[in-house]
Amino acid sequence: MNVSGKKILLVDDDPDIVTSITVALSDSGADIHTCRDGTRAVEEFATFAPDLVILDMMLPGRSGFLVLEKIKQRGAKTPRIIMITGNPGSRHKEYAGTLGVDVYLNKPFRMEKLTTAVEQLLTAAPPAPTPPATT
Repeated sequence: MNVSGKKILLVDDDPDIVTSITVALSDSGADIHTCRDGTRAVEEFATFAPDLVILDMMLPGRSGFLVLEKIKQRGAKTPRIIMITGNPGSRHKEYAGTLGVDVYLNKPFRMEKLTTAVEQLLTAAPPAPTPPATT
């Protein structure tokens, strides 16, 4: 996989998962930033402007869904999103789809499945800009 020049934000509170995914993507050529909680993820998103976010659904500080809602509110360039979760419920998967999640993976997952999704999303045409949410 070669996604040189692309930026990936990896958000998960489990250090073993962060390490495993970082190692799996280490030869991709992507610039990978990591954070362990939802509040920091929103801050990092604003300064890093990733092309792809790998986002755990259950995080301290702010859930993955709340992080995703904040990202979507920013409009402009919406990154590709891979949501990873240990929650097997289909209701969460459906809600993730309404928020624009590109790939939804239940933990545990095969790392090959994740790396294939990363490559496909980062080499595909970028998504259309999302207008800012109005309240």
